[in-house]
Amino acid sequence: MTKNNTHFTCPGLKYFVLGLLLLIGGPLLAAGRAADAVSARHRTAAPLQLHLPSPDWRDQVLYFVMTDRFADGDPRNNDQGAGEYRPGDDSRYQGGDLAGLTRQLDYIQGLGATGLWITPPVANQWVSPGGSDTGYHGYWAQHFKQVDPHLGSLADYRRLSDALHRRGMRLVQDIVVNHTGNYFGYGPDWTADDPARGYLAHAGTPPVARPMQPPFDRNDPRDPVARRAGIYHWTPDVRDYNDPLQEQRFQMGGLDDLNTDNPVVRRALRASYGHWIEAVGVDAFRVDTAFYVPPGYFADFMFSRDAQAPGMAEVARRTGRSDFLVFGEGFGIDRPGDDTQARRIESYVRGPEGQALMSGMLNFPLYGALGDVFARGRPPAELADRIRRMLKVHRQPHRMPSFVDNHDVDRFLAGSSEAGLRQALLALMTLPGIPVIYYGTEQGFTAQRAAMFAAGAGSGGRDRYDTGAPLYRAIAELAAMRRSHRVFSRGWPTVLHGNEARAGALAWRVDRQAGCAAAGSAFVVFNTGDGDSLLPAMATGLPAGAVLQGVHGLHGRPQDLVVGPGGWVTLQLASRSGQVWVATSKRSSAVAAAGTVTIDAADPGRMAGRGPAGRALAGYAMRRESVERHEGDFAVGGTARGVQALQLVVDGDLSQALAVTPDASGRWQALVDSSAMVDPDHRHSVVAWAGGQTVSAVRSFRVVRPWQTVVDQADPAGDDHGPDGRITYPTDPGWGERRQMDLRHVRVDTAGGALRLVLTMNQLSRSWNPPNGFDHVAFTVFIGLPGRDDGAKVMPLQHTEVPGGMRWHLRLRAGGWSNALYSWVGATAGSEGKAVIPGATLAVDAAAATVSLTLPAAALGGLKSLSGLRLYVTTWDYDGGYRPLGPQAGPHSMGGGTADGPRVMDDSGVITLP
Repeated sequence: MTKNNTHFTCPGLKYFVLGLLLLIGGPLLAAGRAADAVSARHRTAAPLQLHLPSPDWRDQVLYFVMTDRFADGDPRNNDQGAGEYRPGDDSRYQGGDLAGLTRQLDYIQGLGATGLWITPPVANQWVSPGGSDTGYHGYWAQHFKQVDPHLGSLADYRRLSDALHRRGMRLVQDIVVNHTGNYFGYGPDWTADDPARGYLAHAGTPPVARPMQPPFDRNDPRDPVARRAGIYHWTPDVRDYNDPLQEQRFQMGGLDDLNTDNPVVRRALRASYGHWIEAVGVDAFRVDTAFYVPPGYFADFMFSRDAQAPGMAEVARRTGRSDFLVFGEGFGIDRPGDDTQARRIESYVRGPEGQALMSGMLNFPLYGALGDVFARGRPPAELADRIRRMLKVHRQPHRMPSFVDNHDVDRFLAGSSEAGLRQALLALMTLPGIPVIYYGTEQGFTAQRAAMFAAGAGSGGRDRYDTGAPLYRAIAELAAMRRSHRVFSRGWPTVLHGNEARAGALAWRVDRQAGCAAAGSAFVVFNTGDGDSLLPAMATGLPAGAVLQGVHGLHGRPQDLVVGPGGWVTLQLASRSGQVWVATSKRSSAVAAAGTVTIDAADPGRMAGRGPAGRALAGYAMRRESVERHEGDFAVGGTARGVQALQLVVDGDLSQALAVTPDASGRWQALVDSSAMVDPDHRHSVVAWAGGQTVSAVRSFRVVRPWQTVVDQADPAGDDHGPDGRITYPTDPGWGERRQMDLRHVRVDTAGGALRLVLTMNQLSRSWNPPNGFDHVAFTVFIGLPGRDDGAKVMPLQHTEVPGGMRWHLRLRAGGWSNALYSWVGATAGSEGKAVIPGATLAVDAAAATVSLTLPAAALGGLKSLSGLRLYVTTWDYDGGYRPLGPQAGPHSMGGGTADGPRVMDDSGVITLP
């Protein structure tokens, strides 16, 4: 708690008091003179610049920090004496504070950020019941109107706001309206009609036994007054996030759920958060766990006309802010072809009758697609589909903060390459939305919440504010490009190309006016694959001869382009490249193609409009069309005029292009190798290309190849107790009797060089609403490729080795929030090794309790046969790392072992494919 300085407002009264002090004695006279000097300094100091008009939020770039992990500006506030501070321990406070943030603003602004988003600075519950975790992150409030002592004082916060505003930057504060800290819970005898029954007070958690701020201090239903007040919902933990009642009224992870339907609660929250706008000059709010509060709540929070505690829009207006941004967190990710979660997210921005709620929401569906395409090597058509759906579903996509990772999910680099991250960041900076850079991304962080300062956990023992770091410079350049070309922050994209079958070419055009290509329009082009790719005949929408100026490239600034006849441009793209051109008003002579190449139309008998399961097979935009189907290799042919040689390019993959020589009559013919094509839902493409702009039309097809079951292996029930039979599940009831780590059956299917692993579990749950459809278990699959004697034995981060003399070459880690494939190269006991693509496709059947993991042939080295391949499957759980193991189980840690014991709850044994 901070104390406000007392100032005399009447000069006569001040000197009368000083006269009395003369009579009282010398010591008090000295104190009076000191107070007078302090008052004089306050009169001469420049006033703090706390309030600025709202910016155009579309043009902003936010830098998101976890304050405790960023910079320690005042070591005196680190340790509050409750056992909560332990440098180097990721579960404890590390010492970052508001003063540290203020000192590092040059670093943040130099990155290109125009705003700083900080985790909640409010007074928190410091230690969880049981002592296993701490509230260093700020999301366990005990007083919504006070600064937590670990972070400094109100004066420190005001100085941070002033320093930002003097730079023209903005301050974004994370807030929570759904819950407080964990001050009470319920036992198994809880009933909805008697909130006192089964009530368990957590009175021993420092610094206080209950929230100190009224009315949130009324948290004991055994007290008739508190019970009647109804400040809380008096509920146990959520067991099923699919139940709307539980989702919006039960406790999330033990955090006490506020009754946001109660007018008293609503007023208290408005008063609390209005305080930060007025007293500190906060420019925007991010609302944590918004999905767990009814959407209608935010109409009151934003626009209430309560004279004593008005809505945030009115409070901000009184400080000169006409556009106070409030955006919420709604953790929902859609699979390709679906926008269910996107529509739910939009329901928190506009009500059913179109009424305004929040300003925007975090764009989680876009985050999911960015990771799938750039980190895991999924077909670019999936991101293309997400962009189209984003523009269709969201009325104001430019006001939706977008991101590639954050504090609640794996770091991008924990499961991908720097090349993939650079591509994802380029996409972030050129699509509608407010780009958010999570602290440490610019320094190549792989740990979810590592510290930036030397004394903090995960820092490697050194400060990490390196403005010369390659990623720091890359992000700064991207931010400068976005700032120089407002079409990226205010324009509208049109997808031009997205490879549907494999990693490869992806392109979109960004126009000032939606769908209208003109001078100033920008073209953003990627190759997400690890080999060169062909982008055939991209339709620019511009006239022949239009000049495209190269403005940015991940591998160097690209050369200018001239649009060819018909408005087409064909590009040969280097692996993992990303390039940006801007259309100019200049005109040049269009470069005509050197000859002509055609490809014959498909046999009408091979045409089909729907796949074997009845699903529309027209790419992720779900257009109805006819596409030829094959069950194996097939021949294609065509003509070539003025061309001596050409290449047959399948799915844009130039590394596998087939050289073809036309005969004397100009005819050519070749065989398409379909051995690596196993997914009937993938639309493949083949073109004939003679170099430059000489390319045939695209011919599309699908391959339907049957899967063969090669292993069908049962696993004993109830053997999920670790290698020595003593490991126990965490004590949190989310595990309990569900035994989600008990592997019951393993089936292995192959189709040529592709692999499908179907794992049947004792039970699947999705209590925490995971995007991958299951939680409370993570699978680690080790794959030994046939015919090789190299590889690794160590199981990274799991404190053991693969059994049976096996060596592995690929390692797949898949859980509710992660899905990453690694090579054995660089793998050690403490490092997962090199991330590789393409990754696995996940499918979940909750009713059957199965998780299917499918790896295409390209992921396994393009083998024609998988005979002799070895597999080893293990279960545990993963949350930013494999869950801890100790002698005694905790709420979210395993028991029955030692800290360095094997992280294996159940396993399949080593399986060798026949």
